[in-house]
Amino acid sequence: MSSDPKRIRVGIVGAGGIVKSRHLPALQAMPEVEIVAVSNATLESSQRFCAEQAPTAEPMQHWPELVSRGDIDVVWVGTPPMLHSEITCYALRAGKHVFCQARMAMSLQEAQLMWEASMSNPELVAALCPPPYGMKGDATMRRLLTEGAIGKPYHAVLHSMNGGWLDPAAPAHWRQRVEISGLQVLSFGIYVEIIQRWLGDIVAVQANGAVVTPDRQGYEVEIPDYLHVLCGFRNGAQGSLIFSGVASHPPQDALQIYGSEGTLTYNFVTDEIRLGRIGGALEVVPLPDTEAKEWTVERDFINAVLNPSAPRPKPDFLEGIKYMRVVQAAAESMDAGDLVRVA
Repeated sequence: MSSDPKRIRVGIVGAGGIVKSRHLPALQAMPEVEIVAVSNATLESSQRFCAEQAPTAEPMQHWPELVSRGDIDVVWVGTPPMLHSEITCYALRAGKHVFCQARMAMSLQEAQLMWEASMSNPELVAALCPPPYGMKGDATMRRLLTEGAIGKPYHAVLHSMNGGWLDPAAPAHWRQRVEISGLQVLSFGIYVEIIQRWLGDIVAVQANGAVVTPDRQGYEVEIPDYLHVLCGFRNGAQGSLIFSGVASHPPQDALQIYGSEGTLTYNFVTDEIRLGRIGGALEVVPLPDTEAKEWTVERDFINAVLNPSAPRPKPDFLEGIKYMRVVQAAAESMDAGDLVRVA
């Protein structure tokens, strides 16, 4: 570990597009952070990444060797979900702080292993990457719902649709490969995390979906190309959640919440919130400067590592477990063709 308490040394495992475009620039902008080593899918890709993006870092072939290094304080996990649990548990047991890219894991069982490892090492900072969707207006949405702006929420309708999987001749994307993504389907887990923060826990789901193009250049796709989930919240509200990768002219991702006294909507593309009371029109709700949240994810994590009294970054692994329970229940519901209670 670093001998300088004001210097944080980071090892990156999995240096894909999100790490390159979002995490790495933010980390490199902090003078107290040093990127020490990088382990990508191959040694060649690690070398290429370091040469192009982090010339002072050491490229490494095997991630366990990187995680075991004594000169690394933080392991930054940027791999697909298939390695999240294994790397995270290994790193926490090795005494490293862990930042893990979303989605949390391949399955609820793997997520539970991560949570148990974090609970066994409470002095270490362990966090998941939050979704950027809804971040800016999160505090305002929570306030409006807590204040009863629409009375008692009755029904929530969410749609997240795109045409990414429409081309039947395209090879299977890694997100369509069950051995890489596990139970994750499209943006389902992301939005479950968000709406549970606003409406409370989902306690039951009934899900159905289908694969439109089952064969992609010899690979048999199992992950649905579209998914429809009916869900029940602990507060009695019901939800209709629609996800698609085969929608050619999709609407913008949005959520509508209908309540006893009005309607509250959130556009995840524009971060526009609208509120309408019964008998009146939907009107834009201004985001107060004191509530609007910008992306400071990397800074928040490093601050928590530097200062044990600083707020722990969110979502933590417990919040991850909460959305992974819903993801697991939806998969079981599709298999059983019936309603499944969230464990």
